[in-house]
Amino acid sequence: MAPLGSNYYTVQKGDSLWSIAKKFGITVDELKEANNLSGNLLNIGQNLFIPGKEEDIPSGDDIYYTVQKGDSLYSIAQKFKTTVDNLKALNNLATDVLSIGQVLVIPDESNVSTSTDQKTYTVKSGDTLYGIAQKHGISVDDLKSANNLTNNTLSIGQTLIIPDVEKESYIVQAGDTLYSIARKFDTSVSAIVEFNNLATNVLSIGQKLLIP
Repeated sequence: MAPLGSNYYTVQKGDSLWSIAKKFGITVDELKEANNLSGNLLNIGQNLFIPGKEEDIPSGDDIYYTVQKGDSLYSIAQKFKTTVDNLKALNNLATDVLSIGQVLVIPDESNVSTSTDQKTYTVKSGDTLYGIAQKHGISVDDLKSANNLTNNTLSIGQTLIIPDVEKESYIVQAGDTLYSIARKFDTSVSAIVEFNNLATNVLSIGQKLLIP
């Protein structure tokens, strides 16, 4: 993590707006106004902008974002083309809860190891993780892992990263059955059926199956 500039202060245990304002020779109102704070509640680890410094414009590889009403870690990550995990790690966040006026360090896009041709998918009405995973020939676990999802809940309009997963495939030959293919690849019939969204156990010669 790049160090915060001297015009930022990270809230410590026992801090209050009054004690921080006094520390930097400013008023509580100035501190609240600079950070768009509507109340006096602070969170340990929260980054506060300290006004009145010569270096008011942050320098270095990182940029800063002040949390607005309606923001979430997910929406901010999408806005700056990064991930929720990157934001949480960079800002030492233990939870996904944000406060209006909280200042987040945003990793420089050029320093984030993401592919410029990374495939994404926008969630539509009726979509499920399972359906999207099947559509793109990946597993639900791959999809959840790539998007830091802890549950199966999706929102319409949500952008999902479709990971480029190396998938083993098999072309059905004469005499093949799901059972024989499952034994061949040391997996189960149910896993193949689920992974390929098969409605029946009947196979066709030349049919391509993805192997979980």
